[in-house]
Parts: sequence; structure tokens; C-alpha cells
Amino acid sequence: MKEDNKDVQLLKEQLWTRRTTAEITILRRKTTMDKLDITKEIRRNNTREQEMVQTLKKKNGLTWEKDRIIYMEGRIYVPNNKKIREQILKENHDSVDMGHPEQQQMIELIKQNYWWLGLKKNIKKYVQGCFKCQQNKVQHQKKAGELHPLEIPQES
Repeated sequence: MKEDNKDVQLLKEQLWTRRTTAEITILRRKTTMDKLDITKEIRRNNTREQEMVQTLKKKNGLTWEKDRIIYMEGRIYVPNNKKIREQILKENHDSVDMGHPEQQQMIELIKQNYWWLGLKKNIKKYVQGCFKCQQNKVQHQKKAGELHPLEIPQES
């Protein structure tokens, strides 16, 4: 038992910490870059839904516009553009560092930064359509019992 790890070489704590810190920094930078790409797409998209125009006119302090991006309660409003919404869903579900979160986790993740009409419905549809999620989904149903052949009725 004592020689279990004789072929294992451990990193010095300093090297391990440096490597881990670098990986975290890269992930943060990637997230920031993804967010910048999405905000560029939103700026290019000139679609304005009537509900958003009305909400902006109310000037309630919860909704504002800055640099052609609408914010609702501090979250970026995503216009009705399938390409932009799909990109957000994909980045928050399919990327390696996200690990295919389930519906509720994904709602919480996306609602930290974004909002749009039908957000929950879009997330539900996206997760249900994810092949990997459906393949790895845990079944909560009781397994079917053994099959027993039926007796063949005797002709009289």
C-alpha cells in the first residue's frame, strides 16, 4: 500500500497554483470576449420590439439604454434575433467549462447577464433538444419487471 504512488510525480504547490490561476484567467477572458461578441451583435441588430419601446418611455429607472443596448434591471435585453439567442444558449450550455447544465441552472446562469421575452421557454426547448443531455439523462422510473409468457388457451 505504501508504494501505491511511487510512479506519481507531484507538482510543486507554487507551479500548481500558477497553472490553476492561469486557467481561471483564461476562462474569465473567454467569457468576457464572448459577452463582447454578443453585445456587438446586439448593437448591429436594429430590431426594436414595441414592448421595449414602451418600457423605455416609462423611464422607471429599471430600464435604460446605453450605447444602443437596452438594460432591464441591470441585465442586457436580447432582441428577437434567433442567431443571437442561439449563441447565448450555446455558450451557456455546450461549452466545455459549462458541462451541459440542466434547465433551472441554465436559467439562473443566463439571467445573471441577459433577459428576453420567452427566455425560460427557449431554454427548455434548447435543453430538451440537446442530444448529450438526453443521452445522459437519469431515468427516475422503476424498471419494468420480467416478462412472463401468457398461457395458450386450450381448445375444447
